Amino acid sequence: MKVVLENLTKRFASRSEKGKDVTAVNRFNFEIPDGQLVGLLGPSGCGKSTTLNLISGLETPTEGRILFGDQDVTNLPPEERGVGLVFQNYALYPHLTVEQNIIFPLQNLKGNQKMSKAAMHEKALEAAKLVQIERLMERKPSQLSGGQQQRVAIARALVKIPRVLLLDEPLSNLDARLRLQTREELRRIQRETGVTTIFVTHDQEEAMSISDLIIVMKEGIVNQIGKPQQVYDDPVNLFVAQFLGTPAINVLEGELRDGRLMIGGEAVLDMPGKADGAVWAGIRPEGFVLDGNGPFTCAMERVEVMGRDVSVVCTHEKMTGRNIRAIIPAESRVDTDQKTVRFSLKPAKVFVFDRESEARR
Repeated sequence: MKVVLENLTKRFASRSEKGKDVTAVNRFNFEIPDGQLVGLLGPSGCGKSTTLNLISGLETPTEGRILFGDQDVTNLPPEERGVGLVFQNYALYPHLTVEQNIIFPLQNLKGNQKMSKAAMHEKALEAAKLVQIERLMERKPSQLSGGQQQRVAIARALVKIPRVLLLDEPLSNLDARLRLQTREELRRIQRETGVTTIFVTHDQEEAMSISDLIIVMKEGIVNQIGKPQQVYDDPVNLFVAQFLGTPAINVLEGELRDGRLMIGGEAVLDMPGKADGAVWAGIRPEGFVLDGNGPFTCAMERVEVMGRDVSVVCTHEKMTGRNIRAIIPAESRVDTDQKTVRFSLKPAKVFVFDRESEARR
């Protein structure tokens, strides 16, 4: 089921009499393809959960339309939209067993959709097998781990075979190892069911690892949409470049002069065809090459060994963060006794942004 958002806007009234309305989502236009897993990504307060609530029907848009396929669902109540929704806190009924929690949405079906107890049990078992919790059907939520509770919530959302599955930061309550395992399970479940899925998170690594497409939002505005690797490799502005990537991109004050990128008086990279002017220079951590004769000189701080690679932590007078972090292969030999370290830069890993607008040049 494709989901079409047309000029979708949501404004909330200010709590103060003289305050301006707060625009949580601002003119969102996009078509989510059928059967895709789409990650809505951005910092807290960017409007991603509000967007999910608008799609589910929990919020009413101020402007715009929402279509499921060719059906306009903008004014339909949530129960008539055919959505499955998984919240951050799972919202399981503590006094019900796993099976009873999964069956609960089926008990509210009416008319031709009404099911017998045997049919509901069969449906619940199918959903439980899909998320691999069929052996836990008689347990109560208090007897389950966080990851198991999360699977119960997903099974409950899937049992009615929703047209669209909506996930609102469902992994944020899990520890790091369990988050990794569970996000892989989410991807498997989505592929097996083929249901169009929209996944809200502020964790960029999470979104990039399982999404077919990511939508990066800031202050209610969509900044960029694309495949995860494409957005990482080709950010449209400084915000997107900084938001994606672990460790974060290194940002320095720079200047374009005569087709070269200048940082602190050094011509660190040729950039022919770009107009002269002050810029922010963004260098991905993996964009550094250790080079004793390299054009970019930094002050050595320390080296952190991470197993498969090495992180060279250094500083520069033009940097904007606390330090510069360069990721190089583990077999590289860094002389930590030297006060400086020199690098060459990989052109594909260096971006320049307008100093004022922060748009990509």
